[in-house]
Amino acid sequence: MTDPIRIKDMSNKKGLLALSPLLVFIVLYLATSIVAGDFYKVPITVAFLVSSIYAIAIFGGFPLSKRIEAYSRGAGTSNMMLMLWIFVLAGAFANAAKEMGSIDVTVNLTLNILPGNMLLAGLFLAACFISMSIGTSVGTIVALTPIAAGLGASTATSIPLMTAVVVGGAFFGDNLSFISDTTIVATSTQGCKMSDKFRVNSYIVFPVALLVFIIYIFMGNTIDSPSQVPPIDYIRLIPYLVVLVCAVFGINVMAVLTIGLILTGIIGIYDGNYDLYGWFDSMGKGILGMGELIIITMMAGGLLELIRENGGIDYIIEKFTARINGKRGAELSIAFLVSIIDICTANNTVAILTVGGIAKNIGDRFGVDNRKVATLLDTFSCVMQGIIPYGAQILIAAGLAALNPIEILPFLYYPYVLGVAALLSILFRYPKRYS
Repeated sequence: MTDPIRIKDMSNKKGLLALSPLLVFIVLYLATSIVAGDFYKVPITVAFLVSSIYAIAIFGGFPLSKRIEAYSRGAGTSNMMLMLWIFVLAGAFANAAKEMGSIDVTVNLTLNILPGNMLLAGLFLAACFISMSIGTSVGTIVALTPIAAGLGASTATSIPLMTAVVVGGAFFGDNLSFISDTTIVATSTQGCKMSDKFRVNSYIVFPVALLVFIIYIFMGNTIDSPSQVPPIDYIRLIPYLVVLVCAVFGINVMAVLTIGLILTGIIGIYDGNYDLYGWFDSMGKGILGMGELIIITMMAGGLLELIRENGGIDYIIEKFTARINGKRGAELSIAFLVSIIDICTANNTVAILTVGGIAKNIGDRFGVDNRKVATLLDTFSCVMQGIIPYGAQILIAAGLAALNPIEILPFLYYPYVLGVAALLSILFRYPKRYS
């Protein structure tokens, strides 16, 4: 009887070749940018273009037309197209709301409500609450990033830091919420209840969230709110208020953005901020502003699809499951497996789906509690998704805040601390009851 954990054998040479496009991207973009000391020296679109051409060139055994077809298939999956539509709507809404003054008014209201030393902590708490309510990091980032960027500009605080606060809080709910895709997939692949997984997950996540919240309180001591906050025109609050309320009630993010976009037109034209053509122009500029992110997303999807079809993911699974020894080793292999697959797919739900079955086999074979396995799958996939610069969440946040994705990475305290805490939970067998 064959070992259910092992998959088809693959030589090191072929496996490394399949993964090499990702290495080309890392070297071309990250390494050269670090050497140059400037992450704008090498445009990320160029790095993906070169890596994509290389991936198509090494994709052996098929005519060029078939290779390009495979690449295009990865760039145009249903998940990818859904993400692109969100980019388009988010860009249109954010710019229309900005030009009608909705963002400025929302920022001023926040400055009136929260003292300067509580802005970071309050923003993090809001992101945690919204993401927990709607179960999606993307929706939370779309709703809060423009406000975070506006607060940064108004208080002379680092905009990358403010943006990272939102991204971190967004992954709190992505990891824990009962209606999150990652929670649903993680529990269904391991055959456990969502409430049980939530209980195990909370032992790891809640202390981390509390620690980061306290850190933000201390960091906020250096932030001073402006002494003079302009008067608030409450009618301009309506688009963002409606977007936030709809998001909390779990309405589809595309529907939320469409509603918000319509409201910017109605209120902006009524209030004299622009006429009908001015509204169209503001939406068009917002969509064009997302053009680079759309291109990056499509090229990343095509590149990662070629890596998958060329056996790169199979190679990773084979190598990470070859020499498991004991429960701790089993948990470590599951954690690193889902992390690496997330790096190769840039989608935490897909990463869990890809390794969920084999993680179940590993857990059953070495006696790992299925609730702990589900927790590890969800937590580590969210950690990696929260820090890769070509993931949808970082790209959306960067686009809405007009930043380079790399600028956000140093300030992602919550994902980094969560990753360390999750790793310690494996090494020190925590929580004891489920380990």
